[in-house]
Amino acid sequence: MSQTTEFKATVSDMFGQSTAVIARPSPATFERFERRGGLRQALIYVALAAAVSAMIAAIFAPFHEDVTVLGQLITRLILIPAQFLIFTGAVYLAGKNLFRGTGTYSEVAYTFALFFVPLSILGTLIGIIPLLGWLVAAVISLVMIFFGYLAVQSSMNLRDQGSAIITLVLAGVAHWIVGTLVARVLMALFAGNPG
Repeated sequence: MSQTTEFKATVSDMFGQSTAVIARPSPATFERFERRGGLRQALIYVALAAAVSAMIAAIFAPFHEDVTVLGQLITRLILIPAQFLIFTGAVYLAGKNLFRGTGTYSEVAYTFALFFVPLSILGTLIGIIPLLGWLVAAVISLVMIFFGYLAVQSSMNLRDQGSAIITLVLAGVAHWIVGTLVARVLMALFAGNPG
């Protein structure tokens, strides 16, 4: 496929591709879809997950005294896509510069969106259940790491396990540092005034 190919994947296509990736997790499954969409489609798909998460969080914000409804909406609509871009950007940069990965950023973003979106929506839905929030977050995080490992192998063409793992770890550190800073700024702007 040439660099000038226009991607045509719709949200419906991406849901189907997500289902296939989750049902048959392997680098080969990711390979089937990595060039069917690009950065634009990945961002639209992630924005959908952010909107769903924001709506769910806003509905349940009144039950949490420390965050306002508007705060939930705005922070999730900004934070989820921003953290996705930070993480996938770090995967791409680490994979390319440290391990000579041959994938493109569009392939990385699209591949990661295919598992990130359904898992983040599932995590938000289940996470609203009292006492399950922390457990769900831990399980979803582990599942995302597994799918991320497969996606790195596919999107960056890093078949060596060590290279794929180091790429994920470095991307995770970058995501944590930058994501934490962005989250703190947003929470300071939109946190409710308890008391």
